[in-house]
Amino acid sequence: MEIEEDRLGMRIQSETIELTKDEKGVVGISIGGGGPYCPCVYVVQVFDKSPAFKDGRIRCGDEIVAINGITVKGERKSAVAQLIQVSLNPVKITINKLDDANTKGKTLDILIKKVKHKVVEFMDQDSADALGLSRAILTNDPLAEKEKILEENSEFYRHLVAYFGDMFQYQQKISDCQKEFGSIFCDLAAHEKQQTANEAFSEFGDKHRMIAKKQSESAVPLQKMVSDLQVYIDHVVPDTRLTIKKYLDVKYEYLSYCLKLKELDDEEVEFIAIQEPLYRVETGNYEYRMMLRCRQECRTRFMKMRDDVMVKIELLDQKHVRDIAQHLATFAKTMAKCHLECAEILKDRIDVPIEIDLEQLNISMTSGSNGGKRDIEEGEEAVVLNDNQLEGDLIDVDGSVEPSIRESRITLQRNSIGDISQPLLRSDSPLEELSLIDIS
Repeated sequence: MEIEEDRLGMRIQSETIELTKDEKGVVGISIGGGGPYCPCVYVVQVFDKSPAFKDGRIRCGDEIVAINGITVKGERKSAVAQLIQVSLNPVKITINKLDDANTKGKTLDILIKKVKHKVVEFMDQDSADALGLSRAILTNDPLAEKEKILEENSEFYRHLVAYFGDMFQYQQKISDCQKEFGSIFCDLAAHEKQQTANEAFSEFGDKHRMIAKKQSESAVPLQKMVSDLQVYIDHVVPDTRLTIKKYLDVKYEYLSYCLKLKELDDEEVEFIAIQEPLYRVETGNYEYRMMLRCRQECRTRFMKMRDDVMVKIELLDQKHVRDIAQHLATFAKTMAKCHLECAEILKDRIDVPIEIDLEQLNISMTSGSNGGKRDIEEGEEAVVLNDNQLEGDLIDVDGSVEPSIRESRITLQRNSIGDISQPLLRSDSPLEELSLIDIS
């Protein structure tokens, strides 16, 4: 008794397609079903780059009704394959196309299998085998390994951004200190009435202001590097990670359909072994054909996503290597240039004068051999300074002075203790000659 086909509510549309065999004499399809168990002969797989694949009209799950006008419904698949092989070009294949809507294939069973594939990485081999999952296919994916490398690169970039950020802050702080230091000396020069001191303080302050400017300019490339690395962390890495996540999701779905088809094949083999009829096979095996169509569509998305991810990661790796080398070279050149320019600014010697107001000093000189010797001894004892800096007189005795001057005694009396706010030079000083001491 012939059983009516159960199409599961899917629509069927007939179409005749002409295909030209390639140099190997094949059209590029594999077939399944057929007698004596299934009334339909259907397309199981369309091989890549084959004439059927390039034509694009024959898809997995479509039923083959006739070859060159010869009806093959209910025939064995081996006989249909031989008929296609012996046919001359062009081969006319009449098919019943399944409905394009493949949403019926996304059953709860497929969703559960996707979840299993997502957690198989955390399972041992025995648990994965018990669930019928290929752990090697899932965990040995080079793109999944790329995601780990991407995380390591991202962490390295975070440390690099933190380091460059600290360098930028320190460089800016040093620049501010140099600028403030230069401003202080320029203010001293503005209030100094003696020309020599005015010029020295002005030159000293200008040099520190120039150093501050150079250091501030050197911080600009550092700031650009930090911004570029931050874009890599905030945008490039998350975008690539999202692409990899989408790729893995499509991959898990594709593997779920493969696993489902394997389960249906095993079920069919079991019923054949016990010589019992299987309802879905005897009614056209439409459930199996629908899974074939879903697997083909999912594989197409999987391959396209895989190519996109491979290209993106390859470009990202090249950018990572190139940018790291460029950033480090820029950092080294910037810092070296800044230090050389600062050293060039400070290359010339600056004579900073110490000016002493002699108005408040009592100078007395005595001559004589006996008196001179006694005065020198007293002067040598006075070289030792009192621990309290605000008490006592300061007498400077240089052992290298001329013998004729050594006979003279110089006594420097300190001004009042609290008078420390008075300038070194007073405008009302009657003494115009000042002693300048070079301490460069």
